[in-house]
Amino acid sequence: MSINYTSQHQEDDSLNADLPTVPLIWIQQSTNNFSDSCKLGEGGFGPVYKGSLPDGTEVAIKRLSQASSQGIDEFKNEVIFIAKLQHRNLVRLLGCCVEKNEKLLVYEYMSNSSLAFHLFDEEKRKQLDWKLRLNIINGLAKGLLYLHEDSRLRIIHRDLKASNVLLDNDMNPKISDFGMARAFENGQNQENTTRVMGTYGYMAPEYAMEGLYSVKSDVFSFGVLLLEIISGKKNNGFYFSEPGQSLLVYSWRLWCEGECLKLVDPILENTYTRNEVKRCIQIGLLCVQEDAVDRPTMSTVVVMLASDTMTLPNPNHPAFCVGRKIREQEPTSNASNEDPSINNITISSILPR
Repeated sequence: MSINYTSQHQEDDSLNADLPTVPLIWIQQSTNNFSDSCKLGEGGFGPVYKGSLPDGTEVAIKRLSQASSQGIDEFKNEVIFIAKLQHRNLVRLLGCCVEKNEKLLVYEYMSNSSLAFHLFDEEKRKQLDWKLRLNIINGLAKGLLYLHEDSRLRIIHRDLKASNVLLDNDMNPKISDFGMARAFENGQNQENTTRVMGTYGYMAPEYAMEGLYSVKSDVFSFGVLLLEIISGKKNNGFYFSEPGQSLLVYSWRLWCEGECLKLVDPILENTYTRNEVKRCIQIGLLCVQEDAVDRPTMSTVVVMLASDTMTLPNPNHPAFCVGRKIREQEPTSNASNEDPSINNITISSILPR
């Protein structure tokens, strides 16, 4: 679906020559002038509205708020990166608008909202049987592999989490929110930043503590997400229901005791294949190992998920460090504000019981 519009008031031609620009007047009409009745939600980027193209195709429109915790740099970042990316497991950016004082992004509309919306709700989670959860895990792995190795740019997402995974009509997963993504040059493996931005519970320890990020920090986030999908529990909420533990610590302890199937969401009951689930848990634990060097690449993860005969290495202990003391607690740019994104964190070491 392409949009054959050009804005007469485009303020920044440097964003992306390949991305269609959409007139502000069309967006205002489509959203009933940003009416609350069209509002889907709000995140750190700003509010998200539902609209439609002239041919009736539904779209989601992200509007950069003046008071946003993110800003024009993140806006440009999302436009520049995602416009160059095409994969069935990445959300599609259809156009943008930089006109007058407005900065807006037009995305394909995801009718089933986010993975967090379903996974962390007692009733909605019942719709996620094991086959569907495994399909989501595989789709996410392939989407990340594309970002890391197969796209025109080598992209580190830096904020992969359940609320940044959107689900289409058929419940296929699509990675969204590239406001914090970074591109690596050929031969570049890691980078350091003094501005740590991400979401508590999903950040790799080397990134949270040292500002060091790489493809392996995304692998860590994927591992957390995989364990959340299997268990139906939030990593960043687990500590409060089980004091002294995180979901990672709990999963590791069960693995060491040979009781890893106790991690499985009770809603799934006996509808899953035991060996398949055990394999996924093992892959999740391999992804969240404390030392980034020990974690597999996403290409290896995709192979491990696809094979039921490949012998997997035994995981080492996961990262027991979690960021807990939050000075600024703000959601990232998505329609769901379920998970806070943080700039300033304090790391405390949580040892397994």
